[in-house]
Amino acid sequence: MTSTPRRLVAALACRNNGSRLYGKPLQKLIGETTILDQIVNAIRRFPVIEQIVLGISEGSANVAFVDFAHERDVSYVFGDPQDVLHRLVLCGRLGRASDVFRITTECPWFDYDLLMPAWQRHVANNNDITVCDRLPEGLHFEIYRLEALERSHEHGTAMDRSEFCSSYARTHPDEFKIEVLLPPLELQRMDLRVTVDNPEDLILCREIAKACNNSMPLVSVCEIAAFLDMRLDLKALVAPFVVPEPLWNVL
Repeated sequence: MTSTPRRLVAALACRNNGSRLYGKPLQKLIGETTILDQIVNAIRRFPVIEQIVLGISEGSANVAFVDFAHERDVSYVFGDPQDVLHRLVLCGRLGRASDVFRITTECPWFDYDLLMPAWQRHVANNNDITVCDRLPEGLHFEIYRLEALERSHEHGTAMDRSEFCSSYARTHPDEFKIEVLLPPLELQRMDLRVTVDNPEDLILCREIAKACNNSMPLVSVCEIAAFLDMRLDLKALVAPFVVPEPLWNVL
């Protein structure tokens, strides 16, 4: 008996509302390239991710993401503004996914070097969830069996279904087979922050994009860390927002 082929689909939850910075995914990163453009361009360099689906929050403020999807030939679904986890589930179902690749749409880059090892281990070890951790904040990604997302949604609280949609799995690790991959020790830089949640974060990420333009869209963790170590002014700019703690403390 042959096993069912695995199908990995990227689920990108999108919304424009934000109290600290409005319209984060559609903010310009460099030139006319938005943060969401950068994410889509990078994901498309990895054929193992067979489809990209935007999980768009319902509401007229988010119509711009529909235009984005049509212009970039990306699939999309609408879902509840507060229930981010269900939007990820809907993305997986639309894409006929066995597994879902998740990054947040305010994080322009992720650890590209870990993607293929993570996917291979996810399949080979029959994991429910495979993630990376202890990277600079914002450079992580997560791979879930679609069934694991559905189970998290079914059993989780409203908070677990919110933007903190990995919360249920992180607080109930015994219910899932979870594997956490770490980068090389020199790249375990939880003192650095590379995500856009505040205007200061956007300034920093634009400077990275400008300095590393020749490497776009696949700017490496090493290149980002080396650049920020030379720019103490940028590190100081976002220092108040850094959270130097691992997310998946289930090693």
